[in-house]
Parts: sequence; C-alpha cells; structure tokens
Amino acid sequence: MRIVVLVSGSGTNLQAVIDAVRDGGLDAEIAAVGSDVPGCRGLERAVEAGIRTFTVAPADFASRPEWNRALEEAVAANSPDVVLLAGFMRILDAEFVARFEGRLVNTHPALLPSFPGAHGVRDAMDHGVKVTGVTVHLVDSGVDTGPILAQAAVPVLDDDTEESLHERIKVEERRLLVETLAKLA
Repeated sequence: MRIVVLVSGSGTNLQAVIDAVRDGGLDAEIAAVGSDVPGCRGLERAVEAGIRTFTVAPADFASRPEWNRALEEAVAANSPDVVLLAGFMRILDAEFVARFEGRLVNTHPALLPSFPGAHGVRDAMDHGVKVTGVTVHLVDSGVDTGPILAQAAVPVLDDDTEESLHERIKVEERRLLVETLAKLA
C-alpha cells in the first residue's frame, strides 16, 4: 500500500506511521510527505527517514482553487493508494476529495459524529462528557462527516485540562491510526 501523508505541524502521527513501517508492523510504503507549511517539523521527520517531501504553500497561489489543484497534482504524482491527513490543518475542496474518494484517511480527536470541527477536545470538555476519544475516518466533502473506520474511547478525568486530555487522546490516536492502516493494507 502506497501512502502519501499530508502534514501541517509537528508530525507525531507521521512518526508513528514511519516507525510502524520501519518496524514491520505496517506493510506499506510512505511514497511521499507533503505539507502546506514550509519547513514544518513533519517535513523534517520525513527527511530524517529518507522519505521524499514536497511543499505546496497556499501563499504561493493567487486563489484557494489554484492551491487545491496544485496540491492535488503533487499528491497524484506519487500514485497513492491512501492519502493520509496526519495533522493536516486545511480543508480540501470537493474536487480534491472527489479525486481521491475512498482513499482519504483522517483522524479526529473526538468520537464522531459528536464534536466535529477544529475544536473537538475543547467542545467535548465544554459539553461535560465523561468519555471522548479519537476517530479514524474517510474524508468526504463535509467536515468530519465521512465514514468511520475505527474509534477508541478515552475517559475524561476530573482534573483534565484541554491540553492534558488532548495529549492522552494523541497517544490513542497514533495507536489506532497505525492499526487502521494495517487493516487497510
């Protein structure tokens, strides 16, 4: 299974996938790692692992559709079986999603369909839930509305802050992501 990974930040999910491939727990090839953020830590992790990288920065394009087409072509050039959004913090347009339909995998720090969007951890805490978690899902043209592939629960502790809860969710997220990709492979 050929994976193209898109990152925007530190790349901890990417690192979990790199480690699983290297250790033989994931029968896959990371064909390339792309980013919308030049020089982000996720790209550095890919370089350190000897993986090809590319950057398609929105600031380099006159419009959002032009950026989406350029990113789409950069991803497609690597012939992915799966496009993994690993902390990729941009919403992709319907044309991009349609091109890779059924192959776009994302994680979300809540038990979807509850608490979609950019603030899943905060929203879950504000709602007062006692259990939240992580979802691995396919991306569709909505925001966090695609078919759910896997979920894992994480309890909300009485002394949790948004940050402490999110850190525990991230541990489960990395585990569940690798496990789900292994099943897809």
